[in-house]
Amino acid sequence: MILRSRKRRAVGLWNAIFLLSSLMAGTHAAPNSKLTSLFSDRGGSSTVNSMSSNTPMRVAYQGEPGAYSEKATRELLGSKVTAIGRPSFEDCFRAVASMECDYACLPIENSLGGSIHENYDLMLRYDLTIVGEHEFRVHHCLLAKPGVKREDIKYAISHPQALAQCDNFLRGLDISPIPTYDTAGSAKMISEGTKLPGKCTPENTAAIASDLAGTTYGLNCLDKGIEDDDTNFTRFLLLARKGVVEFLNKQIPSKTSVVFTLHNTAGALYKALACFSLRDIDCSKIESRPTSASLLNFLKFRSQQQGRKSRNKADLPRFRYCFYLDFLASELDENTQNALSHLREQADFIRILGSYPTKSRLVGPVKAAAEETANMVIDPKDFSLATLPSDLAGTKPLNIGIVGFGTFGQFLSKRMSQKHRVACIDKVDKSKDAQTLGIEYYPLFDMGEFLEKSDIIIVAVPMIDFEDVILTLPADRLRGKLVVEVCPLSAHPKSVLLRHFGPEVDILSTHPMFGPTSKEDPYSSPSWDGRPLVYEKVRIMDARRCDDFLSIFEDARCQLVEMTAEQHDASTADAEFVTHLTGRLLDRQLLPATPVSSKEYAALCDVADMTSGDSFDLFFGMFKFNDRAKEHLNKMRDNLARVERQLAAKEGKFVLIAP
Repeated sequence: MILRSRKRRAVGLWNAIFLLSSLMAGTHAAPNSKLTSLFSDRGGSSTVNSMSSNTPMRVAYQGEPGAYSEKATRELLGSKVTAIGRPSFEDCFRAVASMECDYACLPIENSLGGSIHENYDLMLRYDLTIVGEHEFRVHHCLLAKPGVKREDIKYAISHPQALAQCDNFLRGLDISPIPTYDTAGSAKMISEGTKLPGKCTPENTAAIASDLAGTTYGLNCLDKGIEDDDTNFTRFLLLARKGVVEFLNKQIPSKTSVVFTLHNTAGALYKALACFSLRDIDCSKIESRPTSASLLNFLKFRSQQQGRKSRNKADLPRFRYCFYLDFLASELDENTQNALSHLREQADFIRILGSYPTKSRLVGPVKAAAEETANMVIDPKDFSLATLPSDLAGTKPLNIGIVGFGTFGQFLSKRMSQKHRVACIDKVDKSKDAQTLGIEYYPLFDMGEFLEKSDIIIVAVPMIDFEDVILTLPADRLRGKLVVEVCPLSAHPKSVLLRHFGPEVDILSTHPMFGPTSKEDPYSSPSWDGRPLVYEKVRIMDARRCDDFLSIFEDARCQLVEMTAEQHDASTADAEFVTHLTGRLLDRQLLPATPVSSKEYAALCDVADMTSGDSFDLFFGMFKFNDRAKEHLNKMRDNLARVERQLAAKEGKFVLIAP
């Protein structure tokens, strides 16, 4: 059985640290990673169960079979690699991160069309590393069905960019261009004779695509090299889970790609580039890229991972830019190390995207895997794959039941009901709230029917009520179901579930470290993008169902961190309690509105706003189930008393010296 857990992004110890360090500074325990793959792991990350490497390289590319990306992949790695077309660039990143593919070969810039910005952003979101590059010469071909002559062609279909690059050729033959979604997809439409636009038929229409597309779909090449400009090159990057910098030496021409952000001060970029120019390091490309709000949040987490203080969100400018820089040197060169150390002193955030050989060279495990694949005897029909196992998972909607339809239960249901059937039950009549959100509401006396129609039960109640609520759930009606707790502290709910439910009930412990805010402000977003979800698969028999549930958060681009409930509480319990305690002490009478405020004052307002929307029962649960909560209260009280004494002493001193 192929588990969907391969689709889960492998988030290791460092990711757990950077996600949780936003709540608490200090030492963090390593997550208990249980990620298992049924595939070999040539791309880098170690797995629990890896197959031997006697299978061809699996490389993801974006597009239909026969796309230019597939041709570039085969030029770089050899004709026998298993090329797997994916519908989007992000699907390619996911396929590698989840270990379903070894590598991804993706375009990053075109000499005529410029940069592909989406892939720059995705390199930040996913922890993949550049291990190679390939400059691919784009040769456009005019493809038609067998028997069709060039003079029969009235229409040409292809991607808009390809049509624009062949404009003079088409005008010379009086052929009308008609844009479609893809170059290889256009060849596929002509071959199958379906989905052709307008007046197009297989007999009067040609596709502009690669010669590989013609071979793939059985089309004749009526003309080759029909592009107007012979300087049409696309630069592709080869991405993997582990880098190859240790295999580079001074005899191998190398390139390093970095991304960084700078403070908005005069000459900041000039000083950043000086880090390289002063050391005679040749920069081959620089580009600025505006960041989205979610990317800013992600950058803050990444910055905290590297031990740098994040700027207060109230102090963030509305327009913030990332700078992508390529320079011609290895990351391990002494000059490069000095330049990067110098740059870190100036940058808010810096990440090395990869250090790799230039000009289509391969090194290390990439070269070894390519050579091994080239020597294999492989059936040509296995050179390409149309689907991955994860494509077949998660197609059916889940039946989710939420016990406790308070603020947080409603917050979860709003997202989950977009693709799944969601029902709720509560001791208070929540029928109006449920109707507003399009959720089916059950009163308590319908508990049996509620459980019967739900495969996944989310218990979204305050921690102080958690055990009492669990006792009201009939254990015999929960056999074969998945019970999920979403409390801010996980050890207590986990122990309650294990104590009251037998092995026939699956248990998942989670903490979505985000939730509804008390109000909308320029820095808050209803998006789950970049938000952390900490989880532990306490006891799981139906792995597919569990992974499909976690995919709700993954598809919303949450950062998933797997660690035990005990490790989670050790890392976050104190920080959560102190944060909520501080927020409850800061009411609006102590924080009046002001037209001018410092970033420190804005930070206090943020804490008050984030905690004011939570119930006191939630706060009391943090107190009751945290052994150090009373110690923190006493410490807070002692600190306040000390400040009062200091103020009194200073005030008395001034009274004594007054005239």
